[in-house]
Amino acid sequence: MLLDNHSPAAASSRVPEKKTCSPSQFVTTILHQFAESLGNAIDAKDPHTSRHSDEVAQVAHTLALAMGLSPREADIIHVAGHLHDIGKIGVPDAVLQKQGPLSTKEWQAVRKHSEGGAAILRPVAALEKLGIVDMVLHHHERYDGKGYPKGLKGTEIPLGARIITLADALSAMLQNRPYRGAMDFDVACKEIERCSGTHFDPRVVEAFRRSAEPIRALVEALSGDDAAA
Repeated sequence: MLLDNHSPAAASSRVPEKKTCSPSQFVTTILHQFAESLGNAIDAKDPHTSRHSDEVAQVAHTLALAMGLSPREADIIHVAGHLHDIGKIGVPDAVLQKQGPLSTKEWQAVRKHSEGGAAILRPVAALEKLGIVDMVLHHHERYDGKGYPKGLKGTEIPLGARIITLADALSAMLQNRPYRGAMDFDVACKEIERCSGTHFDPRVVEAFRRSAEPIRALVEALSGDDAAA
């Protein structure tokens, strides 16, 4: 006998449907996971940058929201944060892991990583369209025009890159380096304030000022994850 689709017996025999996400949600999830995996792989090349890309991505996401960007725009910047150092795949391990000062030639090799990263990502049309390639290319520009690789100034620099620049600098200051120890968070905050208008966009610095405590909690949680690993 065929069961009535609305009968109790039919209901009890029906296989529960799995919840599925929309194709766009699926692609977004895959993009985030792929970007995070690539960022972690790059960080593994350098013992001084453990979880650096993850930290940059999360801080940049927080700053983007604090500046009033939409969740979608913040998510795009989050992905770019994970990928910002992907160009270091072309930098020799001996240079990244060197304990002493870099030679001029070695420093030039490191400086090329932003252009190298953009070149790696540019064939992926979606990353180009979303502006992620330009964020990676310009994350070492300075607000006063004295950065690299193009020497862009002020709003010539993509907003996402300006946000990642601050997040990248904060993460670097909070980590040990061969030439100095890790800075205290409050000391790093003062350095960011000091460099407002030169290294950093004052609007991004203001967003950082407003969200400093959530960011402090975020980086402390990530440090705790490192200690537990």
